[in-house]
Amino acid sequence: MPRSTQAERWTRPRVLTLFLALALLALPFADLSLGSHDAGAALARMLSGFIRPDFTAVEQIGRAIWLTVAFAVAGVAAGASAGLVLAPFYHLRGVRWLCIALRSVHELFWALMLMQVMGIAPMTGVLAIALPYAGIFAKVFSEQLDEADPRPAQVLPKGTDALSRFLYARAPLALAVMKHYTLYRLECGMRASAVLGFVGLPTLGFQLDSFFRLGDYGAASAIMICYVVLIASIRLWMRSVLAPLWLLASVVTLTLIQSPPMGSGALMRFLTQDIVPAPLRDGWDGAALWDWLRPLLLSEALPGIIATVLVAQIALALTGALAFAGFGLIVPRVTSRFGRMFGHLGLVILRSFPEYMLAYLFLQIFGPSMLPAILALALHNGAIIAHLLGREGEEIVPGLRRDAPRGLTLWGWELAPRLSGPFIALCLYRWEIILRETAVMGLLGIATLGFYIDSALAELRLDRALVLLIATGLLTAAVDRISRGLRRRTSLGEPRRYRDECC
Repeated sequence: MPRSTQAERWTRPRVLTLFLALALLALPFADLSLGSHDAGAALARMLSGFIRPDFTAVEQIGRAIWLTVAFAVAGVAAGASAGLVLAPFYHLRGVRWLCIALRSVHELFWALMLMQVMGIAPMTGVLAIALPYAGIFAKVFSEQLDEADPRPAQVLPKGTDALSRFLYARAPLALAVMKHYTLYRLECGMRASAVLGFVGLPTLGFQLDSFFRLGDYGAASAIMICYVVLIASIRLWMRSVLAPLWLLASVVTLTLIQSPPMGSGALMRFLTQDIVPAPLRDGWDGAALWDWLRPLLLSEALPGIIATVLVAQIALALTGALAFAGFGLIVPRVTSRFGRMFGHLGLVILRSFPEYMLAYLFLQIFGPSMLPAILALALHNGAIIAHLLGREGEEIVPGLRRDAPRGLTLWGWELAPRLSGPFIALCLYRWEIILRETAVMGLLGIATLGFYIDSALAELRLDRALVLLIATGLLTAAVDRISRGLRRRTSLGEPRRYRDECC
């Protein structure tokens, strides 16, 4: 097919129509039921506690806040360091595939696997953040280095070694954008650190889970308020000059936490026995391996993949709808001054809460189904896209003539057409992240891939869990490839100015 014909086939309206059609096709197969759960009564109980936050457990909350910061700072620092080392070699296929494998596995899955070796230890939390972030940092740092001005490196003497060229001619030019991205990634690390509490690490998620189990919604409200303030103020308390002090304090704090002893052969047993498929532990047997693998793929991997895709596609469509309808809330001349203030506040709150934490809250209201996951994914990702589009809209408005329309007319006739390209590109960027987060929702009991991974880990069948993790990674990589292909065919390219907040 000629290239021009392909471009005509993948127009932006057709891409939108395709994704809406997929979401509508997925709806009849999605479990959106409330069951016997009284959502109204559950919501009333939660709201009665939320409007009266209880900060009396100051010591518990304060310790959880500091440990959330400590895990995030240490994990992001380790991931950034590893990513910086890998970035110059990212063009090598082996390094690139290693990074893809690292970042395709969610932090919670890394934590659950690492717990099998190290238990609930500080190093478990740090590595759970550092490993996937190393893959992310390597990719982004590599792109930022490639975008740096090549001329300083070209004027160096011919005999200059590659390391010197990198340290003196390439890295300094990309340092500013690297620092900006690392600060953004720290915000993501704070969310990841909080969520790690749901699997036992002593961060804010652990306290939130504990208070919810006790029905103490006032204390849970206090936890959530502290968390939003912590995320919203990160650019105030985390400055470049203070970063070494934060890192030192975090490392010292985590070092002082008592860890369960790890046997000297635990790691070797994990690598040579636990994750090796059971039929192969005594030698190669292809027939036995296939007999072991086939039911696992058919009864767990395939249903998990189908459920993951169903939830992700519905959530993506709802994300787009919320983002496109909501970005005008923060644009001058579309809404009032007070409306803009409340719009910013709402988007900050929804962006701050990780999808997993929002899904956990909705689970208390709606009961176990796909509905909590879909709502959580759509609200969080919709808020991120709305925020980014709103920032773009804020830059467009000053250039309009004074007699330009206001309100919904401005939104519909001026901003929406101009921002349609960035809107589709951002949705395609978030598609991979939504799918990755959807898989993790299985840890809450929703029948996505994470449900089967969690079941395998609970039964200490780590070989089965590894196969399902590989399936998760392959699915994420496939969606990333499709997304990049669609962006290329619809001439959306790479929205570099938003990349740092979408990776």
